[in-house]
Amino acid sequence: MGANIYVSGASGLDTFNSIDLSPGETMVFQGDLEHNDWVNGNMGDLGAYTFGDPGPGSFTSQDASTGLFTFELTYAEWIAAGQPATLNFTWSSPYNDGIDTSSGSYPVNVTCFLPGTRIATPDGERAVETLKIGDLVKTADGTAVPVKWLGRQTVRTLMTATPKLEPVRIAKDALGPNVPHTDLTVTGDHGMIVDGHIINAAALVNGTTIRFLSLEEVEVDFVVYHVETEAHDVLLANGTPAETFIDYLGRRNFDNHDEYLALYGAERIIPELPQPRISSARLVPQVIRDRLGIGDMPDLMSA
Repeated sequence: MGANIYVSGASGLDTFNSIDLSPGETMVFQGDLEHNDWVNGNMGDLGAYTFGDPGPGSFTSQDASTGLFTFELTYAEWIAAGQPATLNFTWSSPYNDGIDTSSGSYPVNVTCFLPGTRIATPDGERAVETLKIGDLVKTADGTAVPVKWLGRQTVRTLMTATPKLEPVRIAKDALGPNVPHTDLTVTGDHGMIVDGHIINAAALVNGTTIRFLSLEEVEVDFVVYHVETEAHDVLLANGTPAETFIDYLGRRNFDNHDEYLALYGAERIIPELPQPRISSARLVPQVIRDRLGIGDMPDLMSA
């Protein structure tokens, strides 16, 4: 995927585009640092540019005389860097006819969806889409359990543009210190474990630190993943307790349903965890509502 970046002066970007980075993709930024100023009554370029270390990713081309550059970041590099929410481009160039110097940086938002969610395993965190049947994942109590199936579902928004399809973005620290440790995005009906309750993510929305992503912010078709274990377990997703797959709607709507039937021959029923489940915001206990700043908002997922 790609975007154009235009820079006016050394203080920041004139315009920029956010990029959605998905598995197997490479972001490509074409940048133009147009650093001009008045010098003795004339508009002119004020010398060569120096490019700073951007962190993950790399400048694949740079032109110190014009400020043109190309920057690339692969999905694998982004995952290895811990899924940073922003990338910082840093540069400097002579200013005021070489008397002073100036530099600037600007964050470029990277939007992630369920692909890229970090699942705790005995060997450290792994991106959910890299898990395979038989791989061990770690439950919230530290037990290692094998993945029985990794369900993959494509959510298509073009023909059914309904708020019920909007995923929920849970910002870093929204549920507590370092919970999640990195912004987490899940489907609205995914159960999060909060204060001993299984609460659907949509019921936790407060409009700020926990919010719906509008369909304009997501791909027309985006993929979500569901981890099934033998029991209904609690895993850690970006450091946040979250439920494994529960078969309320069965597996028929998954892209790889045939794979499940080929492996196991038939559907199976998974007994649910004993914790109470809450699917509506109005049923969230007041103490949790107060702590998370959940006001009286429309209950979109139950509409």
